[in-house]
Amino acid sequence: MQSLFLFIAIIAFFILALTLSNYIQRKKGNNRERETAPPSIDLSTSGGCCGAHEVCEKDSLIAAFTEKTEYFDDEDLDKYARRDSARYTSHEVDEFRDVFYSVLDEEKPRWIRSLQMRDISIPDQLKDEVLMIVNDLRAHKMHA
Repeated sequence: MQSLFLFIAIIAFFILALTLSNYIQRKKGNNRERETAPPSIDLSTSGGCCGAHEVCEKDSLIAAFTEKTEYFDDEDLDKYARRDSARYTSHEVDEFRDVFYSVLDEEKPRWIRSLQMRDISIPDQLKDEVLMIVNDLRAHKMHA
């Protein structure tokens, strides 16, 4: 039982010491959070990958938020913005499929990013096909 009280006393001491330390630091004016600047990554199309990541940032679908919207002669797909990916008709899926296969292989990941940036969901019926082809392209690019 004494060891339990000793353990609780030690925990209470550290909490009190941490609280007192924070109070003193704030009184001195040190109330800024520590921040480290993220490394700058050049996502322009002219250079290569930075080599700091396992997957190149340029091929990342998340990189869409840092780029301007790019169109691939697919402005007519803008009418599908904010539509649920499960609610496409077979004719509408064929529209997406036609654009997807008309885009050059090396531009397919950029086309998908473009759709994301424009808030256009790829139809569920086409997602597996698109994902398989893009993954094959990336695997081929890594082995080339």
